[in-house]
Amino acid sequence: MKIASLTLAVLAAVGIGAANAQTQGVSKTEIVIGTIQDLSGPVAAFGKQSRNGMQLRVDEINEQGGIAGRKLKLLVEDAGYDPKRAVLAAQKLVNQDRIFLMAGHIGTAHNNAAMPVQFEKNVINFLPITAAREMYEPFHKLKYSFAATYFDQIRLAAPKLAKDKGVKKPCTIYQDDEFGLEVLRGAEAGLKTVGLELAEKTSYKRGATDFSSQVARMKASGCDMVILGTIIRETIGTIGESRKTGFNPVFLGSSASYTDLIHKLGGKPMDGLYATMTAQHPYLDEASQPMRFWANKYKTKFNEDPTVFSVYGYTIVDLFAKAAQKAGANLTTESFIKAMDTLTVEPDMFGSPQTTFTATKRLGNDLSRVSQIVDGRWKVVGDYIKP
Repeated sequence: MKIASLTLAVLAAVGIGAANAQTQGVSKTEIVIGTIQDLSGPVAAFGKQSRNGMQLRVDEINEQGGIAGRKLKLLVEDAGYDPKRAVLAAQKLVNQDRIFLMAGHIGTAHNNAAMPVQFEKNVINFLPITAAREMYEPFHKLKYSFAATYFDQIRLAAPKLAKDKGVKKPCTIYQDDEFGLEVLRGAEAGLKTVGLELAEKTSYKRGATDFSSQVARMKASGCDMVILGTIIRETIGTIGESRKTGFNPVFLGSSASYTDLIHKLGGKPMDGLYATMTAQHPYLDEASQPMRFWANKYKTKFNEDPTVFSVYGYTIVDLFAKAAQKAGANLTTESFIKAMDTLTVEPDMFGSPQTTFTATKRLGNDLSRVSQIVDGRWKVVGDYIKP
């Protein structure tokens, strides 16, 4: 009898250990999620805004009683926009902090580097802040992405804009990594549909600050359209240098360059820039009453106005909460996946379209549209384009 009892006790302990291993980051009172942001590198402005948006929604959820009685805890690591540091950050969050999932990790190369660390411990990569196809392709049960891809954004917008503007010699400048290459590939695929090829392709290393040689090459090639695989300072630097030298082609960027920082930091020379986007930047004098209420809450907490990256962070945590609530009291990786795979979220106050996930569809939204900087602010100039 004693041996049998001991055996049952051991089996029970093993069972409990297996359950805990499956649901790391979940206790009776708390759900721990992690995020990796750039808080000190070239896109730190984005990272801080994303983190703030995430924290605002976490605080709201906790003030409302949490999720199935559990409070939500957000752990933030700074990778400085360095993929090697992203791996170290992922190792800490997954293995030491034992997060339930990784939410809103910023950067394409950074997610690609960190995902193997997560997947080894059955940790979901949830709605990373990058629109690269690798965030949901090839299919993996632990991948979920929420934004129309850079590839499709540019593939659909570039030929239409080129045709509208009578472009003859398109060019591209792109970041020499997975992000920039996705923009390049989208440009090549899209322009091919209207019989155009890139007359010049020039790149830069992540973190570069001088773009004079790249601009000189594109100007010498006689380019009348430049597709930008750039983010903040690279967009401003490329356009600013172009304006100084009298080079004024049509400029088109992806959602990575759709930020108010472009016109705030770059000033008047940024007028005319086109960029693809999904959610709109929240200009408060144009916002609905619910958005103004949200923005005032954000500003009270962080002493600054929200941006489109604040919106991304906020909606990522909101989507997590909806799925976790749907999963119920028995929150595990598998129950969360089951909830996500039947989740549909209607258009929100930020102008985002409907978001839907299924067991085989891990990209929540494939719609994007084009905006342009006019008189120092972004104006939507096109309808949603469906692939």
